Amino acid sequence: MVGADRDNEVKMDILKDDDFMAIFIDMFRELPCLWQINHPHYKNQTGREAALDQLLEFVKTVIPTADITYLKILIGDLRSTYLREHKKVWDSLRSGAADDIYVPRMWYYDRLHFLTGQTEPRPALSTLPSTLPSPPAEASDVQPGPSRQQHVEEPSLSQV
Repeated sequence: MVGADRDNEVKMDILKDDDFMAIFIDMFRELPCLWQINHPHYKNQTGREAALDQLLEFVKTVIPTADITYLKILIGDLRSTYLREHKKVWDSLRSGAADDIYVPRMWYYDRLHFLTGQTEPRPALSTLPSTLPSPPAEASDVQPGPSRQQHVEEPSLSQV
């Protein structure tokens, strides 16, 4: 298990390797079928796998044990980290507090600007009750509330 732990350390340290990350991000940007949601091959599994294989060959020069699963995790981590940082920047700009503009911690934040606007929103789920009429309840012998209706006289405004 010591070998696996060492391998995981190497995989995590790769994010701290500025030279590797700069080249990796540039290569990723050159493969729009992996990130551009309107690209004709974005949903083409064969085209995406070919692009992932190109990236994987580069990653394997640094991490020989890397596989497609690791590569997908690396890409997912980059995208989610960028989007999270971008949201913080955007929220700080919208707040109107010019002195409190968020500065991203990622040195490669600017390199990932090509990812802006490249997410597919999930379908929204409404938390509001349905406006459709509900089916009528079945009549039962036992009705809640008073058994006979009582007429309650409402006060008129002229009596006030």
